[in-house]
Amino acid sequence: MDAPQVFCAAVLALTFASAAPASSIAQGRRPSPDPVIADPTRVDSAYPPSIEELAFESSRARLNGLLYLADGARAHPIVILLHGLPGAERNLDLAQVLRRAGINVLFFSYRGAWGSGGTFSYGHALEDVAAAVRFVRSDSSVKTYRIDPHRVALVGHSMGGWLALMGVAVDTSVSCAAALDLGNMGALGRRMGTDRRFDSLATGYEDWLTAPGGPIHADGGRALTTELEDHADAWDVASQAPALRRRPLLIVSTTTNEDHPPLIAALRAARAQDVTALQWRTDHGFSDQRIMLARTVLGWLKSHCGF
Repeated sequence: MDAPQVFCAAVLALTFASAAPASSIAQGRRPSPDPVIADPTRVDSAYPPSIEELAFESSRARLNGLLYLADGARAHPIVILLHGLPGAERNLDLAQVLRRAGINVLFFSYRGAWGSGGTFSYGHALEDVAAAVRFVRSDSSVKTYRIDPHRVALVGHSMGGWLALMGVAVDTSVSCAAALDLGNMGALGRRMGTDRRFDSLATGYEDWLTAPGGPIHADGGRALTTELEDHADAWDVASQAPALRRRPLLIVSTTTNEDHPPLIAALRAARAQDVTALQWRTDHGFSDQRIMLARTVLGWLKSHCGF
C-alpha cells in the first residue's frame, strides 16, 4: 500500500471510529458529542473536568506542569504531552480534545525550560520524561488525579517527538508513543559535526534561546551543540528501531521533514509491527491541520493504544 492509500485508509478508519455506534442511532439515543469539535452536553457534578497546576521533581529540580483532568470518577488513561525546543507550540488544543474524550493529559516544562528549575540539556530532558512517567504512576497521583497507571502514552512535538520515541524505546511499560513532526536530535547532532555552517546556525539559535531573559536556562548554545554531537549515534532514534518494533507508534510529519523517511525505513527494516506513518503538506506547527491532527491522534489512541 503506497502513502496516499495509507493516508486514505487511516482517515477512513478514524472517521468511522469517531462516529456514533449504529445501535445508538437505531435505538433513537442521542449520539455523544464529537470531542474533537464539541463540548460535552453533561458532566459529572462531583468530578467535573478541570485543570490542576502542579509541580514534580526530576533529580531534585522542580518541573512545572498542568494536568488536564477528564470528567468522571473512574480511572482515566493519561497522555504525557511533550513540547519541543523551546516549545512555542504547546499543543494545548490537543490536550483539550483528549480531555473531552475521557483522557487525562499532563503537560510540563523540562528542567531549565519556561521557569522550571535546574539546567536544560537534552540528556536532562530524557531523564525528565522518565520522571514524568514515574509521577503519573505514583500511588498519590493515581488516587488524586484518577489515573489508570496501565494506560500511559507519550505524545511529543518536534524535539518532544524524539523524547517520546526514545522514552518508549527504553520503558516497555509505556503503552504507545506518537511523534508529531519529529526532530531527530541524534541525526541533528551528526549533521552539526559534519556541516560547519549548520553547526554555526544551530549554535547561534541556541545562544539566542539561552540568553538572559530567554525561555531556556542552560550553559549556552555551544554546550548544547556539543552535547548533541557527542551523543549523535546513541540519540539517533532510527538506531532504536529494534527496541521500537513491538510498540504501537504514530508518526505524523510534514512532507519536508528529512528525519521521517530514514526512521520509517529503519522501522520497516526492523519489521516493526504497529506503525502508523503519515506525511501532510503543512507547516511544522500543523497550523492549518489542527482539527485533522486532533482527530488523528485521538483515533489512534483509541484504536491502537486501548484508550
